[in-house]
Amino acid sequence: MSKLYKIIYMKADYEPWWQFEGWEETIQETYFYETEEALEQAFQEMLMQYRAQYENEAVKHEIYVAFWTENECEYCDACDEDAQIYHGLIKVKSKK
Repeated sequence: MSKLYKIIYMKADYEPWWQFEGWEETIQETYFYETEEALEQAFQEMLMQYRAQYENEAVKHEIYVAFWTENECEYCDACDEDAQIYHGLIKVKSKK
């Protein structure tokens, strides 16, 4: 199976475009597609699902999308306060 096209779903206390060191550990699921068309169709379907589920959305560079609700937080020991949880989608088109 070709791994040129994929969508990464991550869940973290930061938006997906930051990709801090170790961000790969926040990956919940990776979906692979054979064609760019299949990738785009799946991405649009995921956007519809997440928009129905989460009240907030932010987009960066058309390939990173973060979704969140204000009441989904986790306590951050280093911050000594609650941190917002983000559900991120990353659309990846690898070079051949």
